[in-house]
Amino acid sequence: MQHRSKLPNVGTTIFTVMSSLAQDHQALNLSQGFPNFKSDQKLIDLVSSAMNSGHNQYAPMAGIMELRVAIANKFEKLYDTSYHPDSEITVTAGATQAIFTIISAFIKQDDEVILFRPAYDCYDPAVELNGGKVVSVQLEAPHYKVNWDEVKKIITYKTKMIIINTPQNPSGTIFTKEDMVILEDLLRGTDIILLSDEVYEHIIFDGEKHQSACLFPDLKSRSFIVASFGKTFHNTGWKTGYCCAPKELMAEFQKAHQFNVFCVNHPVQKALAEYLQEPNHYLGLSNFYQHKRDLFLSLITDSRFKFVPAKGTYFQVLDYSEITHEDDVDFAKRLTTDHKIASIPLSVFNTHNLDNKVLRFCLAKTDETLNHAAEIINQI
Repeated sequence: MQHRSKLPNVGTTIFTVMSSLAQDHQALNLSQGFPNFKSDQKLIDLVSSAMNSGHNQYAPMAGIMELRVAIANKFEKLYDTSYHPDSEITVTAGATQAIFTIISAFIKQDDEVILFRPAYDCYDPAVELNGGKVVSVQLEAPHYKVNWDEVKKIITYKTKMIIINTPQNPSGTIFTKEDMVILEDLLRGTDIILLSDEVYEHIIFDGEKHQSACLFPDLKSRSFIVASFGKTFHNTGWKTGYCCAPKELMAEFQKAHQFNVFCVNHPVQKALAEYLQEPNHYLGLSNFYQHKRDLFLSLITDSRFKFVPAKGTYFQVLDYSEITHEDDVDFAKRLTTDHKIASIPLSVFNTHNLDNKVLRFCLAKTDETLNHAAEIINQI
């Protein structure tokens, strides 16, 4: 049988390629973004308790009410804004499922979606599968600031959605308050939906404040905010997240959600609902990861790599342009095979694979691992 692929240009992801290479060559894996340390034993025990208490059947489609209320309380505490747990919050099977479902619920044939690059690789395929067209805005290394005049020029009557990611993976940069105000002004009076990927909201450095879309009234009225418990609580394999949006938008989201996953892991939801009662379980995350960023950068200060310290996320971008002129994919592979350290080349996230000679390293590792990584980097 012959079939025409709906995603003809999608092959094996760079994450799979680099992690497999790291495994084959026993390399230190700082490529894929997951911690190599355990999450809180208390949270693990809460999941076990929920299982033993019989919470093993389907959860409600939108998520258990206790967790939705806990999420609503978190928004009130952090951002002084409200989402109604009955109609404006849905628990999802990770942030990626939320993103895919949002795009599927709203993007139709020939709709345009504006995306800022370098961009995480889950956005494009979801747009393409639904017949939409990605319109890219390339951000320039090393600071990755948005040229809002360029954005204004590419907004057309076909623009259905804009996707932002702050703090941003893979660059480690953030949208400032000024960025969000400009974006709010650009979208005012339009029907454009904003998908605000905020999975690293609790990992932001140097005293900066996370500028959530919900802090800006007009943005909030047109926004889906996507979040991840996996990123926050060091358990990416649990694949549990959520999204928030105004009632009218969420109603459309849930139409697609119920036929996609319908509901999410019940015992994990029970555990998270209780765990969220203590805000310090997430409020200390910025200091936790800033220590790791500062440790890593202090250890490689005398290396031949250049860097601008990440403003958020648990990733750090390093510029190798003074070391070699190799393209970043080839260099990343050679570092893995020859020097036993794996990273991610940023060109795969850029428009036309623009190569700025930079690699992304994951900092969600033990201090021992980061010290070992620095020893390798200093020898390159």
